[in-house]
Amino acid sequence: MAAGFSGALQLTDLDDFITPSQECIKPVKVEKKPGQLAKIKIEDDGSYVQLSEGGEKTKLQRAQITLNDCLACSGCITSAESVLITQQSQEELYKIIANNQKLAKDGNVEGQKVIVVSVSPQSRASVAAKFRLSVTETAKKLTKFFKDLGVDYVFDVTFSRDFSLAESQREFVQRMKDHQSGQKNGIPMLASACPGWVCYAEKTHGSYILPYISTTKSPQQIMGSVVKSHFAASLGKRPDDIYHVTIMPCYDKKLEASREDFYNDIYKTRDVDCVISSLELEKMFEEKEVCFTELENAHLDNLFSSVDGDELVGHSGGGSGGYLEHIFTFAAREASCNLLLYGRTVDDITYKTLRNKDFKEVTLQVDGQDVLKFAAAYGFRNIQNLVQKLKRGKSPYHFVEVMACPSGCLNGGGQIRPGDGETSKELLSRLDELYNSLRSRKPTENPAVERLYDEWLGGESSEKAREMLHTKYHEVEKLNTALNIKW
Repeated sequence: MAAGFSGALQLTDLDDFITPSQECIKPVKVEKKPGQLAKIKIEDDGSYVQLSEGGEKTKLQRAQITLNDCLACSGCITSAESVLITQQSQEELYKIIANNQKLAKDGNVEGQKVIVVSVSPQSRASVAAKFRLSVTETAKKLTKFFKDLGVDYVFDVTFSRDFSLAESQREFVQRMKDHQSGQKNGIPMLASACPGWVCYAEKTHGSYILPYISTTKSPQQIMGSVVKSHFAASLGKRPDDIYHVTIMPCYDKKLEASREDFYNDIYKTRDVDCVISSLELEKMFEEKEVCFTELENAHLDNLFSSVDGDELVGHSGGGSGGYLEHIFTFAAREASCNLLLYGRTVDDITYKTLRNKDFKEVTLQVDGQDVLKFAAAYGFRNIQNLVQKLKRGKSPYHFVEVMACPSGCLNGGGQIRPGDGETSKELLSRLDELYNSLRSRKPTENPAVERLYDEWLGGESSEKAREMLHTKYHEVEKLNTALNIKW
């Protein structure tokens, strides 16, 4: 994982990466006339020059890689890609804030953007661990920090994860019904919240794996739909009047936000305009010379946040969102699944660790038979084994929570680094403790979510719910490059 940004996509220090460290650049484009050969020479300083027939040299500029270029590439995939792109940095947020301030000074209210920041619970835990604060106090200070900068609203991504979990539960039960009726490629259902895993599947395994991946959007992208669709309409604004920033534990979320599936062609805007990692957020504190621990505690925005009174709430099931646990317990209770489950209530899930700590499984037995078999597979070493079993038709699972990073989202590549004298293992332990310190709540217990299903989406099974809460995936054509790996 790259410690910082460079002028190219830099892949380095990845203990679960599939190739040695590489620098990824777009190839240079050479203009040549028909019937002429173009020659390129590499100078002593490593620069590229084009040689004309008369021997004249023209220096070629190295093309800057964009997130869309990375998605189009089929040569590499990593558990946490670090990409330099101007549209995905705190600098862009600063520009929007500065422009708002200039417009306000000029009396131009209409031209200003409504700036919304949505904070992931993993990033919030990362900041809390850095400054030795509680999660709730950290959330209040983050609200103060962003609003002092010029942000209008600060929301909690836990809110949109209620939607993501609820939709995943229903999707799984439907897939089980279809599977029972003889339809193929629906089971096992594979979690879709990790963009690194989705990107890898699209580039490397295509049609073999994509039908198994859940169509439910990740919490980040559902938050994008909520903000750019429902929230914008409630303010009497268009989607492009809103500038939406998310704070995420992983650089791959930048890739996810840049997908064409999440772009509004009518208003020329993305559901998530900018993704800032936890590490970049730490840099923002330094750039603005803010002593985070001395910030006042602001009131939390309750509109799209998981707040009960003045208390933040979360989800059980681990730092990657709890998809396995929530879908497992939901399916066990779902009588309509017609798989001898009949209202089984699962109060305590027992994980069985298999080949390593990042590969675990959970089984529900009825009358001595396995009726539900779930697994969590974190890190590409475990993903590789899972994919090979799927291709051979040997997978025993009904659902797999797949995450690209070893130890899951709390250990994302964009998280704040350990402090002096602290190991990564010690930091991860503190992150886990902080993340799970909040009282957990089931998705169905959030009244605001149920209200939005009715008011915004027109019901749980409506066409609009399908449009706003689900997505699709695309096989990426492979290129014949030295980086291609056969798994």
